Amino acid sequence: MLSVYDTVFRWARRQRTSFAELCFVPSERSSVQADGDGLIYRLKHWPELPSRVRTAGVLRALSVMSNRPVNRHWILANSKLQAQDVDRLLARLVEQDAVEVIDGSTFPATLAGE
Repeated sequence: MLSVYDTVFRWARRQRTSFAELCFVPSERSSVQADGDGLIYRLKHWPELPSRVRTAGVLRALSVMSNRPVNRHWILANSKLQAQDVDRLLARLVEQDAVEVIDGSTFPATLAGE
């Protein structure tokens, strides 16, 4: 039987906005994660980007990253960037020391308080 939280989480995930991504996390971590999805990125400072890279998708991702940490999966799902573009952006951000990289796999698999 699902908890109330899990029921609301599933409902919110079906919505067509990123609101659910901003407010909810699953109560249990998926056992299968794509490469790099365990890493969480938080923008420390605005990076130097060539004009060809300053697309709406990149600017949106950087804007959100300046307010909260996100993982690669979130960027892929919400920025409309291709996987290779996300990887290039993240590499550029790491190279410029513009992001704090957090290993999300070190956090407990379930949420506290359950």
